[in-house]
Amino acid sequence: MRSIGVTMNVTLDGVVQGLGRPDEDTRGGFPHGGWGNRHQDEVMAEEMSRGMSEPGDMLFGRRTWEDFTKVWAGREDGNPFTTHMNAATKYVASTTLEDAGAWQNSVLLRGDAARTVAELKARPGNNLSIIGSAALVRALHTAGLVDRYTLLIHPLTLGAGARLFDGPAPLTEFTLTRSVPTTKGVIIAYYDRVASEPAEA
Repeated sequence: MRSIGVTMNVTLDGVVQGLGRPDEDTRGGFPHGGWGNRHQDEVMAEEMSRGMSEPGDMLFGRRTWEDFTKVWAGREDGNPFTTHMNAATKYVASTTLEDAGAWQNSVLLRGDAARTVAELKARPGNNLSIIGSAALVRALHTAGLVDRYTLLIHPLTLGAGARLFDGPAPLTEFTLTRSVPTTKGVIIAYYDRVASEPAEA
């Protein structure tokens, strides 16, 4: 069975919305887009490169996949991250997307995410990684399908925006396997799931 690992940038008050650009995600009138850029450094880049060096496939929700497609599809700039993103098999879970042809090596998982991803996870193949896609992460966490979290915890609060866990989440325990502080105050924390309880019906 494949494993599923999530990499997520999060503020001290749990916000995950609009990390990279002012216009990245303004839903709900979110005014703080681009909050993560001030905290990038070589330590963070090295840690993220470490993850990219491992073989694996990627998993997206529709909105994040469409946003990434605009930035990465067909791009050729010699950046190792670009090469990794375009070469990887990318699964996109969606109930509304018609096809996934806009970005090379993308495969559409049509229907309920918890069901389609559980079926994918049960099949032989590479491990799966998720970058962003908070709504998808919440659904998979509730279904007990997330095995690992890499949380990049940024030293600020925003007071507004979508949180990593908006609404109830089942009791789930994790063990900290590693942590790395950056020069900009970000803590990169690696967690493995050790126990979980199914969500109440």
